[in-house]
Amino acid sequence: MSTVKAASPLSPPSRLRRRVDPVKVASFITLIITTFLMLLPLFFMVSTSLKSKREMLKFPPTFLPESWAWSNYTDIFETLQFGTLYKNSLIIAGLSVFGTLLSSALVAYGFARYRGRGNNFWFILLLSTMMLPYPAIMIPQFVLFSKMQWIDTFLPLIVPAFFGSAYNIFLLRQFFSTLPEELFDAGRIDGCGELRMWRTIALPLSAPALATVAIFAFIYSWNDLLTPVLYLSSSDKFTLPVGMASLTSSRFRIPPWHLLMVASVLAMVPIVTLFAIAQKQFVEGIVLTGIK
Repeated sequence: MSTVKAASPLSPPSRLRRRVDPVKVASFITLIITTFLMLLPLFFMVSTSLKSKREMLKFPPTFLPESWAWSNYTDIFETLQFGTLYKNSLIIAGLSVFGTLLSSALVAYGFARYRGRGNNFWFILLLSTMMLPYPAIMIPQFVLFSKMQWIDTFLPLIVPAFFGSAYNIFLLRQFFSTLPEELFDAGRIDGCGELRMWRTIALPLSAPALATVAIFAFIYSWNDLLTPVLYLSSSDKFTLPVGMASLTSSRFRIPPWHLLMVASVLAMVPIVTLFAIAQKQFVEGIVLTGIK
């Protein structure tokens, strides 16, 4: 009689043995290298912001500061009206985000929920405005705002946001179109009007898409240099990009690059904070708006 040899408990079956996937290993190593290369300029910016002016001009440049010049972060407020610039940028960016969310959400809701004649035509016409470059409307817009006596005020930088943005309207329309029609039918049975359903049903369920639009609008307004240069002439109304650009002007024999790096680090704080707060909603908004 033949006997069956039992498998040793110390030798697991081959199918349970863990195999190393060379593709995954190569992908992981590539991601590490890419992340390092992406973070290297950021690290160099922070490092330069803590160097003295003499060390900043040293060649070859040092990787880490030889002496940590923390005073650079107070000197920026003396060299530049940094507090005023920061306040102006926050006011303009905050109101622009509010105007963009209000107008874009209303228009997108109308395109998503109403199926009248010509709906697609007007939506395509709206999207076609994205192909129109800003320099094509820059001069007519400047003439219009000058006749309205809005030059050297914040109004040309804020009011256009209350008229919507084609890209943001498209983004929100895609999200509103995915909401179940049964929710709105239940709202109509309860006696809700369209504005109330927009406020109590559509907006609360669209937090990811709204967070995405808010981040995009804030970054665009916060980093905008051309529009403030066109419309603002008083130094007490300048925004942060305009003030940072003045550090490289001819009034400095040698531009204070260390202070410019300080301003760049401080200018990055609101964007990083906003993204950290709304990161989950931002990722969900990017994913969900493309489902349909």
